[in-house]
Amino acid sequence: MSEAQLPQVDDRTAIVTGASAGLGEALAERLAASGWNLILTARGEERLKRVAERLGAAYLAGDVTDAVHRRELVAMAQGRLDLLVNNASTLGEVPLPLLAEADLTAWPRLFEMNVWAPIALAQLALPSLRERGGAIVNISSDAATGPYATWGPYGSTKAALDQLSNVLAAEEPAIAVWALDPGEMSTAMLADAVGEADAAEADPPALAAAAIYSLVGARWCTCEWKAPESGRYAARDFDKLHNHTHEEARA
Repeated sequence: MSEAQLPQVDDRTAIVTGASAGLGEALAERLAASGWNLILTARGEERLKRVAERLGAAYLAGDVTDAVHRRELVAMAQGRLDLLVNNASTLGEVPLPLLAEADLTAWPRLFEMNVWAPIALAQLALPSLRERGGAIVNISSDAATGPYATWGPYGSTKAALDQLSNVLAAEEPAIAVWALDPGEMSTAMLADAVGEADAAEADPPALAAAAIYSLVGARWCTCEWKAPESGRYAARDFDKLHNHTHEEARA
């Protein structure tokens, strides 16, 4: 699809998983502010409903590892999906274990949530994304590339997702596939991993969301920014931010 054929701002729809808190909520806020139609999902319905109602978004509570939930979620876009943000994930065993002591029986659920579910959602979304020149954002982690003690199980799932993103990009040239590392953020997940005190010292997820939207929004914007090619990027690489306003996207 050529740039001229990309959907206008009022006709763009994004699915964001893990959208009830943290980075998912912050990204949803950015997209909503730029006029996107949003379909949000997370496991906790009460908080998800509050976020969705605040942003004027559609929502469906559930677990992305559930096949029925995934089908219902993608069906809500009615064949007009432009962006899939695979943000939902789990740490697995907590406290994070050394590999010598890791409970391997916890790994299937970890890989199911962090690797298998994003690809399963992508499979359902691809027909619409191909038609509309859309994009997939798979949220990665520093732990995918760095040798951080106790982060082995979680990091290996993100490394696997990075490589699957690379392959999917090669197989699907009509869309963009970005694996995005948001960096360390002050989220409940980080607090579970390192403790509340250390997590509180990290940057708020809104900063990473702003950087990620600078990258993602450029695909649909008429500003001078050019969206990067498919690949793996870190939010910290985008220190010059641009909001990609509603007016620019309309132009």
